[in-house]
Amino acid sequence: MSRLDELIKELCPNGVEFQRIKDVCDDVIVPMRDRPKTFDGNIPWCRIEDKEGQYFNKSLSGLGVSEDVIKKMNLKVFPTGTVICSCSASLGTYAINTQPLITNQTFIGLVCGKRLFNKYLLYYMETQTKYLKSQASTGTIPYISRKKFEEMLIPVPPLEVQREIVRVLDSFTLLTAELTAELTAELTARKKQYEFYRDKLLSHDGNYLVKSLAELGEWSGGKTPSMSEKSFWEQGTIPWISSKDMKSSTLIETKDHITEKAVKEASMTVYPANSIAIVTRSGILKHTFPVAYVPFETTINQDIKMLVVNEGILPRYAFHVIQGKGNDILIKTKKQGGTVDSLDFQKVLAYKVPVPSKDIQSRVVELLDNFESICTDLNIGLPAEIEARQKQYEYYRELLLTFAETGSTIMTDRQTDRQTDRQTDRQTDRQTDRTECN
Repeated sequence: MSRLDELIKELCPNGVEFQRIKDVCDDVIVPMRDRPKTFDGNIPWCRIEDKEGQYFNKSLSGLGVSEDVIKKMNLKVFPTGTVICSCSASLGTYAINTQPLITNQTFIGLVCGKRLFNKYLLYYMETQTKYLKSQASTGTIPYISRKKFEEMLIPVPPLEVQREIVRVLDSFTLLTAELTAELTAELTARKKQYEFYRDKLLSHDGNYLVKSLAELGEWSGGKTPSMSEKSFWEQGTIPWISSKDMKSSTLIETKDHITEKAVKEASMTVYPANSIAIVTRSGILKHTFPVAYVPFETTINQDIKMLVVNEGILPRYAFHVIQGKGNDILIKTKKQGGTVDSLDFQKVLAYKVPVPSKDIQSRVVELLDNFESICTDLNIGLPAEIEARQKQYEYYRELLLTFAETGSTIMTDRQTDRQTDRQTDRQTDRQTDRTECN
């Protein structure tokens, strides 16, 4: 039997009492609507982006309010240890502050009384996001009133039980965070390894012919059929690439499609499969040069240029060499100024890359495709593993915070070990009848 089971059996064998938040909290703080005009003090002014994990530690932007401003504006200060909950916009955000601070009206503060441990309340509130969203007012920005928070019922086991639940959930949280960090580091390492070998394989060192991108094949652009002409778009089946599609190295599909009528009447070019698309005009060019291999016939818009390679060039080699040199191409061809980021396409065409024989191109493609496949699998598999662990954590959090009539809802350590591998993708959403603790 686990320590938690022992405590429940000893202290509340018949269940636990459910109380309204206003009956177990010393205060429910609703911030003032007015925002200070000056930030020259030492009391942090925190926003949602200042949340670090489960805590508000400080204003990351350095905003602080003085005691004088607090008094003049009658601002509400959250005392240390307040459970801060979002009550508008980003519902489902919860944190505890580690020092006195002030927020805007998108938060409400729950100051725990003597019967309630703040970290326990934090974990419980995390299980109630779905319920809180159902209680929010409708409109452009959802809002939950103070009254609805105050009337919300929460299970209040003895403090010893609360602290043991928090200890178990803190351990889960730490393990989940460590695993996430390890998996993320693994993915980053594999990407760097891929980039290292790609750069090595595409480095000519004077041994290969050097050609301009213009010499790799035929380049041309596209356009946008009239959006007002519904017959150009409705029930379209021909892919139409725009910048928003250029998020993966090999395109699978496009968000928009056009009709045969659009191709004919708008004089659209349909490019053959195995062409290479690049973005030449888009805000994304501030930091990234999108390149994509397109294995299907498609049309493109005016922000995209398409390369149809010559016979002596393998399409996949052209893709790899352009993508591999992408950062350098971006640096050397990006236009200065202008309202929208764009490339000087003549400079793009003049950019030179190594072009070995077809046999060597084929070997390079094989190696890089294999490596890219591994990285893609990791890119899919690792986030899925992280998500599974997060769901596992959420499952146990809800299990630990659900109290039934018998008081024996908590599994033993051995049961927990057995369930760990089986419950990675299950979440429990239960409403159970509860009775008061004798």
